Amino acid sequence: MTNARSAFLSARSFAAAGALFAGTLLASSDAARADGRLEAKYTLTVGSVELGRGSIVVEAGDTAYEITGAARVTGVLRAVSSGKGAAASRGALSGGKMVPRIYAMNAEADGKAETARIAIAGGAVKEMDVEPPLKPVPDRVPLTPDTLQNVIDPMSGAFIYVPGTADLLSAAACDRSIPVFDGRQRYDLKLSFLRTEKVKTEGYAGPAVVCGVRYSPIAGHRPTRYTVKYMEENKDMQVWLVPVAGTRLLAPFKVSVATMIGTAVLTASSFETQEKTGTVPVSAPRP
Repeated sequence: MTNARSAFLSARSFAAAGALFAGTLLASSDAARADGRLEAKYTLTVGSVELGRGSIVVEAGDTAYEITGAARVTGVLRAVSSGKGAAASRGALSGGKMVPRIYAMNAEADGKAETARIAIAGGAVKEMDVEPPLKPVPDRVPLTPDTLQNVIDPMSGAFIYVPGTADLLSAAACDRSIPVFDGRQRYDLKLSFLRTEKVKTEGYAGPAVVCGVRYSPIAGHRPTRYTVKYMEENKDMQVWLVPVAGTRLLAPFKVSVATMIGTAVLTASSFETQEKTGTVPVSAPRP
């Protein structure tokens, strides 16, 4: 069961690359003026065994976005481990990309708490509070000011912004590298186009663009760790992306990650998205 728990944690880290297992309070309480809204629920499985559930809410307009979510351990994994988490991100849509401003995360596993709060300006980390702090071990690649430039938080990094008027579900959606910083590690998620296909769940039936994903650690990691090497060499990671109505955002519908005990799959069990106008408060539903 230790391997099962590792699979859960690896898939959680990737999909948001932490991202989908998310939701907490943002710095201010004012709501975004939204053009599109998404409420989705997800289930994580390895084989046919359920390991976790999560939910996410997105509000996005022409110039700003908010993302909140929550997750918890479920199924057989609860017999050997407990865990729940929440995170959120707020930022701007500017210069043809997502520009995060603040990210917050609060998680608890087996009675141990972990928190992170990151303020970002101009793509660079300006303030950061992470508990517990990283242990200073000799083989850890240090985080430096240079590695914390031009980054995006894991919640924002789970979504793809496609500017302009071109087809959202084209190969261009996957033609990118996402520079993620989660408060502990700085890594790139390198996407590549694989195909388009039809997907269906409660609230959504339509096309998805499927991207291959590769993990490339930059800093904050320990290169000698087996899990880091495994993920770096892992060529069997994919993400299915579908549009958020009324926006130029693509949201994760499904994530598949090969693990040592089987393929971990995060799948939307419901995906309710609608075009909206006016001010809408953001609140994350319970998973």
